Amino acid sequence: MQSMKSTLTRPGTLVGMVRAVGAVTAGTLLANLLAYLVQVPASRALGADGFGEYSVLSAAMLILSVPALALQAIVAREVVAGTSRRRLRRLIGSVAVAVAAGSVVGVAVMMQLAHTSLASTTAALLAAAPLAVVAGGQGLLQGTGRFGALGAVLAGVGVLRTVPVVAAVYGGLGPTGALAAGTAGTAVAAAMVAGVAARDGYRSDTSDRARVSLSDVLAASGVQFVMIVAVSVDLLLSRAVLSSSDAGVYALGAVATKAAFWLPQAIGVVVYPRLADPIRSSDALRRALVVLAGIGVCVIGAAALAGPIVPTIISDDYRSVSTLMWLFALTGALLAILQLMLLAAIARNRARGALPAFCVLVVEVALIATLADSVTSLAVIAASSAAAAVAVTSAWLRFAESSEA
Repeated sequence: MQSMKSTLTRPGTLVGMVRAVGAVTAGTLLANLLAYLVQVPASRALGADGFGEYSVLSAAMLILSVPALALQAIVAREVVAGTSRRRLRRLIGSVAVAVAAGSVVGVAVMMQLAHTSLASTTAALLAAAPLAVVAGGQGLLQGTGRFGALGAVLAGVGVLRTVPVVAAVYGGLGPTGALAAGTAGTAVAAAMVAGVAARDGYRSDTSDRARVSLSDVLAASGVQFVMIVAVSVDLLLSRAVLSSSDAGVYALGAVATKAAFWLPQAIGVVVYPRLADPIRSSDALRRALVVLAGIGVCVIGAAALAGPIVPTIISDDYRSVSTLMWLFALTGALLAILQLMLLAAIARNRARGALPAFCVLVVEVALIATLADSVTSLAVIAASSAAAAVAVTSAWLRFAESSEA
C-alpha cells in the first residue's frame, strides 16, 4: 500500500496544502472566469430567448455528464486504494461509451421538455462523452496528488471549452453554433487531458483489491446526480413555468448561483483524498466546511454589491434580476457546502448519503411546478430548498458518524 501513502502525504504539510490549493484554485478560477465571461457576450448577442435556450441546454449537458463527474471521484478514490492504471483506463472508456449512448436518449427528452430544436440539442449533448474522458484523466491526477498538473489541466480545459463559444457568438452563429463550438472544444480538451494523465508514473496494483466496475460509478452517479440536479433544476424548469423572456432573465441570475457554487471547487478537489482516508476524513470535512462558509459569505456580499450594475453592463432587459443577485449567490454557496458533504459520502463509500438531499429535491420540483410564477418566487424556492438540503444532509452525516463510533 505504498501508493496510498505517497498519494495522501504529498499535500500533507501546510506548505504543501497551500501550494496544492493554490494550483488548483488558479486553474479553477481561470476556467470559471472564462465560463462566466462567456455569459456576457452570449446574453447580449443571443437575446433573452436565445440565451435562455443556450443556458437550458448547457444545464442539460451538465446533468448528462453526471457519470463523468462521478467517474473522477471514483478514479481518484481507486488510485488512493491502489487500483491499477489499466483497470482505470478500461473504466474510463466504458463510462465514455455509456454516456455517448445516453446522449441519444437525452436529445429526445430535452426536445420535449424544453422545446428546443434538434440541431441545438444535439450540439449541446454531444459534449457529454468527451467530458467523461476529461473527468477520468483529472481523477488520475487528483488521486496521485499531481495538483500542479491538475491546475494546468483545469485551466487548459476552461480555455478550450469557452474560447470557441465566444468566437461563435461574435460570429453570429446563434445558440446552435455556440453549443457546437463548445462541444468541439471539449473534444480537443479530452485529447489534451488524456495525454497529460498518461505521463504519470502511477503503476500500483493491490492484488486483494476487488475490481472497480461500472457499478461503482453508477452508485457514485446517484450521489452526483442529486448534486447536479440540485444546481440546475430551477434553471431547467424555468422555461416550463415562466415566459421565455423571464426564463432568459432568470438564466442571468443563475450565473451568480453557478459562480458561488463553482468558485470554491478547489477546496473539494484538494481535500478529497483525505476524505477517502478513514483516519483523517472527519477532521478534513469539518475544516473544509468552515472554509467554504467563509468563501460563501464573501461571494454573497460581492453579488449584492454588483447587482445594481447588471443593467449597465449587460442590458436594461435584466434590471428586474439585479436586486436578487445576492439570493442567487446564496443558493450557490449553500449548494457548494452540500456538494462537499456529498463528496464525503462518495469518498467513504456511502452512496445512501444522497437520499436526504434527493427527498428535498423532489419537494423542490413540486414547489416549482405549483408555486413558481415569477423570477422572484422561483429564486426563493431554489434558495430555500438548498438550505433544507444542507440541513438534512448534515444531520444524516452526523448520525452515520455516530453510528460507526
